[in-house]
Amino acid sequence: MFSGSLVAIVTPMRADGAIDFAAWERLLTWHQAAGTAGVVIAGTTGEGVTLREDEVIELLRRARATLGQRLPLLVGAGSSNTAETVERAGRLSATGLADALLVVTPAYNRPSQEGLYQHYAAVAAAASVPVVLYNVPTRTAVDLLPQTVARLAKLSRIVAVKEAVASMERVRELIELTGGRISVLSGDDASAAQAMANGARGVISVTANVVPEAMAAMCAAALRGETETARRLDAPLRPLYDALFVEANPIPIKWLLADQGLIGPGIRLPLTPLAEGFHTRVRAALESAQRQAPSARAALA
Repeated sequence: MFSGSLVAIVTPMRADGAIDFAAWERLLTWHQAAGTAGVVIAGTTGEGVTLREDEVIELLRRARATLGQRLPLLVGAGSSNTAETVERAGRLSATGLADALLVVTPAYNRPSQEGLYQHYAAVAAAASVPVVLYNVPTRTAVDLLPQTVARLAKLSRIVAVKEAVASMERVRELIELTGGRISVLSGDDASAAQAMANGARGVISVTANVVPEAMAAMCAAALRGETETARRLDAPLRPLYDALFVEANPIPIKWLLADQGLIGPGIRLPLTPLAEGFHTRVRAALESAQRQAPSARAALA
């Protein structure tokens, strides 16, 4: 269910911060046509921490109505409070709309590995859909280690891990210790092609928001074992990978989508619009990547 290029989709907003549901449905339709393999709603890139639960459920409801069963839908359900995460996992599962929950490690309170295990075990017990672990130490100040993932992989609800540590040793260790019981998904666009060459099954991607065909083609080649083709498709995207992190994600990607006329300018505090000094660099990186679109389309076909 979870492989290839899964987009960590933005939440389009108007200038006042209200969600633009018409733009949301247009983005979803575009991704389905472009070969995106799945949609992650209300994750980091989707500003999940500033969305109310009713907003998340409405995004999920409209995504299911727009896409039907054509693409799997993952929805962010994590928080720093285990009791709150457990309750949210239960409620989001009960909607019957999500194919899986994406649960980030608890930020700020820095639990031990045993605390992380118990946190995820409680969430898995409360969920009635699959659970995807999400490890991103640069944001949360805690690292979900491969040994703990291996323990969690024995729980039937846990089916994958999104690993944002850009280390091939980490990818290989996760695959070895879990014995293939769960899928490893890259959480780092810049190393995703290499991660798939080392056994990862795909990427949850920021970059796919603006070049979905190119990311889908690169992932398809990598998963077919066509390493050189994947590298060739990956190479023109590398300046874009860098440009999309000149400020904290999702600031650059939302600005770029707005600059392309695909969404409005809205972003919720405490995030602010991209600083003007970065506009030229970010726009140029996209233009460079888009020039490779014909070869990406051919590779996807």
